[in-house]
Amino acid sequence: MDPLKTIIVDDEKDAVNFIHSIVNEYCPKLEVVGTAHSAKEGSKLIIDKNPDLVFLDVEMPQGSGFDLLANFPGKAFDVIFITAFNHYAIKAIKFSAVDYILKPININEFISAVDKVLDKKNSNQHRHTDFTTLLENVRSTLPGKLAIPTSEGMEYLNTKEIIRIEADRSYSWFYLMDRRKLLVSRNLKEYQELLSDRNFFRTHNSHLINLEHVKKYIRHEGGAIELVDGSQVPISRGKKDLFLLQMAKLSR
Repeated sequence: MDPLKTIIVDDEKDAVNFIHSIVNEYCPKLEVVGTAHSAKEGSKLIIDKNPDLVFLDVEMPQGSGFDLLANFPGKAFDVIFITAFNHYAIKAIKFSAVDYILKPININEFISAVDKVLDKKNSNQHRHTDFTTLLENVRSTLPGKLAIPTSEGMEYLNTKEIIRIEADRSYSWFYLMDRRKLLVSRNLKEYQELLSDRNFFRTHNSHLINLEHVKKYIRHEGGAIELVDGSQVPISRGKKDLFLLQMAKLSR
């Protein structure tokens, strides 16, 4: 495979130089073909160079990285975000299953993010990120669509479609309203963090449920919760009072 044509867009010259040096030293499968210091310059460079990969700063004067992407909703390149801010945008990025690196840049994290892109490129099912979904999530107070990586590519779920998520070692099973279930190669803790403000509740080490799909609470052997699809999940004794409180709030 030819080296991936790569561009770097960041308003900080020191950051551009550092990223360039990491690529040169640790990422032989990438080739930096240009750099830019603003969203406007970056847009022109993308049109000119037609890159495979863009390292993109989130916060820049005169236009953010998201403003740049809005110009390329269907463009065929991958993106790794670079940001100094662990703020609201990070949740939208995670919801959309896009890689990002926080400043100050950790070289191992940088290499790991690049490896993920290379692995996707080498897979037969590689598809580029749906920037439309990402931008919708960024503009929303609460991201609406959760990107789920599947064996066929990426599926975008409205969180209301999810009844529950069950841990299977380092994987997670998604149980959906249409009776489907999806196996995802991410652990339950990641989804607990992502969905914490969307009425999802961790009842047990292995179970995360959507409170909107609870049918009843059953008092036996420590307690269980029945969901609208007829499934029952256990609830830890220490979580029972908090669960009942959350359900009371939801029922108001």
